[in-house]
Amino acid sequence: MCPRKLLVFSFCFLLYYSTHPAFASAINVSFDFPSFTLRNFTLLGDSYLRNGIFGLTRELGVPSSSAGTVIFNNPIKFFDPETNTTASFSTKFSFTISNVNPSSFGDGLSFFLSPDNRTLGSPGGYLGLVNASQLTKNKFVAIEFDTRLDMHFKDPSDNHVGLDIESLDSIKTANAMLQGINLKGGNIITAWIDYKNDQEKLKVFLSYSNFKPERPILSVDISLSEYLKETMYVGFSASTEGSTELHLIENWSFRTYGFLTLRKRLDPHNVSDNSVTVTPMIPESDSSNSHHKRLGLGLGIAGPAFFFVVLVVFGYVSVRKLKTIRTQKSFKQDLLAGPREFTYRELKSATKGFHSSRIIGHGAFGTVYKAFFVSAGTIAAVKRSKHSHEGKIIEAVDKRLNGEFREEEMRKLLLVGLSCANPDSTERPSMRRALQILNNEAEPLAVPRIKPSLTFSCSLHYTLDDIVSDDEECKESSPTCEIRVAKE
Repeated sequence: MCPRKLLVFSFCFLLYYSTHPAFASAINVSFDFPSFTLRNFTLLGDSYLRNGIFGLTRELGVPSSSAGTVIFNNPIKFFDPETNTTASFSTKFSFTISNVNPSSFGDGLSFFLSPDNRTLGSPGGYLGLVNASQLTKNKFVAIEFDTRLDMHFKDPSDNHVGLDIESLDSIKTANAMLQGINLKGGNIITAWIDYKNDQEKLKVFLSYSNFKPERPILSVDISLSEYLKETMYVGFSASTEGSTELHLIENWSFRTYGFLTLRKRLDPHNVSDNSVTVTPMIPESDSSNSHHKRLGLGLGIAGPAFFFVVLVVFGYVSVRKLKTIRTQKSFKQDLLAGPREFTYRELKSATKGFHSSRIIGHGAFGTVYKAFFVSAGTIAAVKRSKHSHEGKIIEAVDKRLNGEFREEEMRKLLLVGLSCANPDSTERPSMRRALQILNNEAEPLAVPRIKPSLTFSCSLHYTLDDIVSDDEECKESSPTCEIRVAKE
């Protein structure tokens, strides 16, 4: 698998691991919308957005009906199966219910929590919350602000607040006029809804101002644990039937709490003042969940470990690839700049020690080998000269140099050394000539292919110093005698 595909696979695995409900940590969510845009919401039915305010029903002529729903796009976690914890929640919103025709009123609006974000409820007394043809399939928790007396749903008045759970027959209701609130008077009303799971209590507050009253208009002792699913959607619905009642939502804030928190900010451009908190999973004592705990623990360890290994492999491959690219680039730059000098060690390695399998031809002055330079990823032809007995003179170099020398200069040095060691003193170069050869100011002397005989020259007029002298004047004729030791 190539590094890019490997990285994409690991990213998808971690994304699945972090977002799958079975492994996601419980989080507390909060958001605050002083005004609205379409970016974070789903609108169903007749709902609309105008000047930063949501309208749930439209102004239609009697006897037309209207129903609309506005839902926050992201599902919110209300129950953590790993800790068997149900979240508490609190919400605040401002709304108006008005009517262009005072003699035509109904039916009201609701704030709801539901696992369904696609179904548009029926108009009339169903508040756009439930479908009249599927009453038994509706799963929701809602607070209704009802403006019509509907005996079918056992309404106590046409101006009441009620708690509805999976049915529009309210569990408990309260008359809004007890606190001087007229729901359909056209004034801006602010509502607060608080549910505390640890106290198993739900409270609803209403006010014409932005200050929360001390006493709730509706208080219900109830546990919502069995009704709140792991994730649910939150939103508003409203409906009319043969009336011209208008329902507007001016602003809205919402939060859940009750999970252990580690605060982390969301993108403020996505959700206004939205904070998200993360809580590590806590093991349950219930033995029936032991398998899930082991699975979660195993994946919790294996996931990050797998990701770390993938990063290490990807990094290693990337570094090697980058190094190769840089080497190739450097090699190409060298070619553009001019000829490059190679050490004997590099040439020997590239030709496998001048192995016969790498021979690609023979010439008048040497043998040509195929050389593969691994570091640069290139192939070249290397000619090995026949001088110095097919290059064997280089093999006399001290192995401790590890090939770290220039072959041409080493060859000159060895040839000068051999010339200076010639048994025939007359064939030895002078010190000046030797320096000229080493400085590339003169050509090396020809070295005999066969080792010359050992020769001693002597004269009655020469001392020992004269015999070993490097002075070229010793070449002048004089009575000599020679002792030759021929090579057997």
